[in-house]
Amino acid sequence: MRKGTPRGATEPSGAIIALGVAEAPMPGEHESGDLYLLQPSLNGVLLAVVDGAGHGTEAAAAARIAAATLEAFARESPIALIRRCHNDLNGTRGVVMTLAFFHHPDRTMTWLGVGNVEGVLFRPSAEGHAPSERVLLRGGLVGHQLPALRASVLPVTPNDILILATDGIRPDFADRLVLDGDLQQIADRILVQHRKETDDALVVVARYLGGDAP
Repeated sequence: MRKGTPRGATEPSGAIIALGVAEAPMPGEHESGDLYLLQPSLNGVLLAVVDGAGHGTEAAAAARIAAATLEAFARESPIALIRRCHNDLNGTRGVVMTLAFFHHPDRTMTWLGVGNVEGVLFRPSAEGHAPSERVLLRGGLVGHQLPALRASVLPVTPNDILILATDGIRPDFADRLVLDGDLQQIADRILVQHRKETDDALVVVARYLGGDAP
């Protein structure tokens, strides 16, 4: 599990995606209830953003439980993972989350969200990157009320950019977004320009690197 703000995009040899991450707890709190996970598995890599309900210590505790479950069972499908988290979060505040699994052999991304963690996929074009898809978010709270789950599968190509953001980031962040600079600069800029002061905030900017599929 990775939590925190890596300074600069991470692009280790053989990686499927590279990341830039920016976060901030709600003013007055010392711990954020927003976490992200980047977990490789046999055929790809799982990227998840988890937001514990509310803020503060109890929100952070719920988010850590969810992240630990995702890390331990990352080989399973996103739907199965959310169901596991739902069971493990019984008795906690619960969380909202969006998951994206990049499947390397067929170059697809499977994603779904419960709650309000926004996900936007940007594809390269002649004018730069344009938003092409938004994750379908289903109402609910993992650990308390789970909706009917349905994942979407999209093809991905090298240099596609996925942005995941908790509700501490205003949802219009993707409007007229300029994806200049490296991934960390993009994440930092979104946090500065679109952060709310009433909740924890986390934004993850991921570039699909592609490469030779096995």
